[in-house]
Order: sequence, then C-alpha cells, then structure tokens
Amino acid sequence: MSDFWVFGYGSLMWNPGFDHQRAEPALLRGAHRSLCVYSWVHRGTQQRPGLVFGLDNGGACRGIAYQVSGDIWPQVLEYLRAREQTTMVYKEHHHHVELDSGEKVEALVYMVDHGHAQYAGSLPLEEQLEIVRGAVGKSGANPDYVINTAAHLQEMGIPDTGLAWLAERLKA
Repeated sequence: MSDFWVFGYGSLMWNPGFDHQRAEPALLRGAHRSLCVYSWVHRGTQQRPGLVFGLDNGGACRGIAYQVSGDIWPQVLEYLRAREQTTMVYKEHHHHVELDSGEKVEALVYMVDHGHAQYAGSLPLEEQLEIVRGAVGKSGANPDYVINTAAHLQEMGIPDTGLAWLAERLKA
C-alpha cells in the first residue's frame, strides 16, 4: 500500500498526534492560513466560541507535510476525522503541496466550509483578540493555541504579522 500525505497549518504543525514517517516544511498554493473558524469544541463552546485556524481560499500557506505509511493510513484518517471534523466545519480536499526538498506530493488538507455556521470570515485583529482572550474548550485555552501556533511559525521562519500582533497581546 502506498504512502499518504497530510498538510498541517495550525495545531497539526506542533501537535500532529499521529505516527508519521517524515515531516517536512511545505508550501500549499491556492489557500491561506486564517483565524476564521469559530471553535465550539476544542478552543471554545457554542455559548463562548473561540477562534481557530482554517485554510481559506486564495494565496499560499507554508506548513508541514507529514508522510504516513499506507499500512496505518486508515487509523490515521479515522483519528484526523475525529479531531478535525467534530462539527464538519472543514471539507477534506487533496491538493498538491511542494516540499522544501522540491518534491511535489498530493496531501490531504482541511479547507474551511464557507457555508458552515462556524465560518467567521476575515475579522479585524481587535475582534479576533477579544474572541480568543476568554475562550476555553476541551483541548484547552484559546490563547495557548494562538500563542503556540505563532511560536511555531516564528521557529520555522514564516512571517505572519497579524498573528504575531495577536500573540504579543495575548501574552501580556
């Protein structure tokens, strides 16, 4: 059975939660990382939503591609669906990503569903800050998620001025 690839752009970068053979920085064209999903489970509740990242249309996104052995792919896919599809706010797609080594692979990506009630769209940074500040879900505090993702992007040398702005204010 051949190998499969998964593209991580948010918490999957710093907490994939599944076995993989290789992890390599990668570029996805045609979508960008955006704090555009109201979190009703992992980083907030329906009564007090948080915000998490989604892949939204347009632009490009740097993240990490994980190579998963075909032998364990069914279990990894089951895990990913349980983690990412709790409320079906994402749509599973397969897109070509370019690994930093130059290799092009087809990877599973989770794109935000614009028609879903949890799609927040593009919110002003000040509004994002207020939503994230007090939200907590079953996976923890929303500020921790944003700060961890910002730190990981910084470690990888991926600039995101809006996310850096949010992280600095959340740390204060």
